[in-house]
Amino acid sequence: MIDRITVDKILDAANIVDVVSDFVTLKRAGSNLKGLCPFHDDRTPSFMVSPARNYCKCFACGEGGSPVGFIMKHEQLSYPDALRYLAKKYGIKIEEKELTQEEIQSRGDRESMFILNEWARDWFKKQLWDTQDGKAIGLAYFRNRGFRDDILEKFQVGYCPNSKKVSLSGDALKEGYQERYLVNNQNEMEPRLSIGTGLSLKREDGSLRDRFFGRVMWPIFTASGRVAGFGGRVLDAATKGVAIKYQNSPESIIYSKRKELFGLFQARQAIRKADLCYLVEGYTDVMAMHQQGVENVVASSGTALTAEQIHLIHRITSNITVIFDGDDAGIHASERGIDMLLSQGMNVKLLLLPDGEDPDSFAQKHSATEYQQYLQENQVDFITFKASHALDGKKDEPDAEERLIHNVAESIAIIPDEIKRTIYIRHAAKQLNMPERLITAAVNAQRKKEQPQASSGEGANNSSAEKASASLPTRERTGGVLASESPIAQMIIRNGEKIFCYIEDNEGKEVPLTVAQYISLSLKDDDIQLQTPVYRQILDEAVEQSHTPNFRAEQYFINHPDEQIRDLSLKLGTDSVELSKLFETPAQATLPMGEEPAEATSDERLDEVVPSLIASYKLSVVQKSLQDIIEQMKRPEVKEDKEKSSQLMKEFNEKSKLSKELAKICGARVVLK
Repeated sequence: MIDRITVDKILDAANIVDVVSDFVTLKRAGSNLKGLCPFHDDRTPSFMVSPARNYCKCFACGEGGSPVGFIMKHEQLSYPDALRYLAKKYGIKIEEKELTQEEIQSRGDRESMFILNEWARDWFKKQLWDTQDGKAIGLAYFRNRGFRDDILEKFQVGYCPNSKKVSLSGDALKEGYQERYLVNNQNEMEPRLSIGTGLSLKREDGSLRDRFFGRVMWPIFTASGRVAGFGGRVLDAATKGVAIKYQNSPESIIYSKRKELFGLFQARQAIRKADLCYLVEGYTDVMAMHQQGVENVVASSGTALTAEQIHLIHRITSNITVIFDGDDAGIHASERGIDMLLSQGMNVKLLLLPDGEDPDSFAQKHSATEYQQYLQENQVDFITFKASHALDGKKDEPDAEERLIHNVAESIAIIPDEIKRTIYIRHAAKQLNMPERLITAAVNAQRKKEQPQASSGEGANNSSAEKASASLPTRERTGGVLASESPIAQMIIRNGEKIFCYIEDNEGKEVPLTVAQYISLSLKDDDIQLQTPVYRQILDEAVEQSHTPNFRAEQYFINHPDEQIRDLSLKLGTDSVELSKLFETPAQATLPMGEEPAEATSDERLDEVVPSLIASYKLSVVQKSLQDIIEQMKRPEVKEDKEKSSQLMKEFNEKSKLSKELAKICGARVVLK
């Protein structure tokens, strides 16, 4: 467990801009910042970050939260593990005992797999640097390829020996790691994504063997630096007759090859600084470019480029240069990736290396200065690239120009931004020496074919927003008693810790009463309680925390361990509030999150707004009671029971009188939009 004092230190230190900026490039938007949402396929920035309130929210899909909430969602972590993540980021020491095997299991499958992978990374490194075979075989491989030790350490490479005496599987079991996390196990919820790291394979006799034996190893990090999986390569001496030199961890609940980019963790800051990302194919390509001083580079790890990988890059930069090997396979590979990148709104350039070269081999033959100069001077836009290479030198064929125009038009047509499309049409007309109207006509014809798909995508985004809204308590939107509870919960979250008034205690001393305490006492006076359980919990905890020094209700609830309370607090913290003319002041105008958010009620108005909120809620409760009495009096058995009828009539008259009194107080009401 993490003690409350340490939790408060972490929450106080965690800055939403710092935290989100590790994963999303943010740009100033008034007093806030915005970027591409990391939780859905966002092509136009809809993710807002508010430094003033220290939280974020996407206005397309509804996701967001405080720093701890963001990390929980983005990194798929539990509340305690998100706190540990932030503590590590901000250098806050957490005193915790070493986890037992039972405690490791209790942290869930995902966390257990991450823990095992991080142990395996260290095990592979130790085998590479500290064992005779590791030095003679694994380390020799890397050094023969010209890699310096600092680069090997930067990417935390390792070695898995092919030995009967030493194995990762055996050592892991001795360390107390469970077999179920070493091997793959069927996941009933998602059969394609197994539970277990796949570091080990199970023989027919039940024993385990290492999946990656005899290979040099690369850990594959998530964007935040956790080890999601591994890539291993059979060494040169063992590749004869081997069809697949590289092998990756199997798909699992923490690793999917199509959703990861090798080197992204090491490249994030460099990509952001350069506002450019180089995309290559393999592990050693990335390492070679780092060694040549080019750090803003990632690899697709041998897989065809995916939309998920593009989205990872697009969150940091819109500019990408794809580097292809200088052979026919590299040229054909370029065709597959160009349109996908353009459709995601990326600014695409391409670079073809000399024939027979890849980024690794090319780096070995050139100095860092020569390498960087070549990259700068040989990047071309996709139109120039297609004109030079797409037709494979068949420009003399009768229909070659026609095919080239349609090829280029197809690529321009999928660019989502109209201004950018127009610029590329003009550029294509000049580059291909064709009338602009012909290129425009070809692009428009292609876009007409694609319009049904585009409208489908827009519908999907709307569904995401509706789904996010539906995740909040639904009963509050049905009107009546439950609907009038929402403004009270909002008041507690926004102003629960503020001093509402002073009362005398038993000794005649004046003591402060917070907004939350006043609301609680006012409801208890009439033997009323909030009917929505989550609102009731919010009120109870706000009253309990009122005695805690430096308690701030909004910070407390948007960082709450309970996901429903976190999401609801974020919702109520960002919703606009419409005040009646009685309370409306310029200072109370509530702005959307794109502008500087203002408090829903100023301190000077709490003494008017809070009683009105309570009266409004009580009125709804009384009106509901009156309706219930009327329904009871309509029943035949009640009509025949004079005593019961008389009792109900008396109760009805009392509540009617109270209803009129409350209605007078509610001349000005706060209504949630």
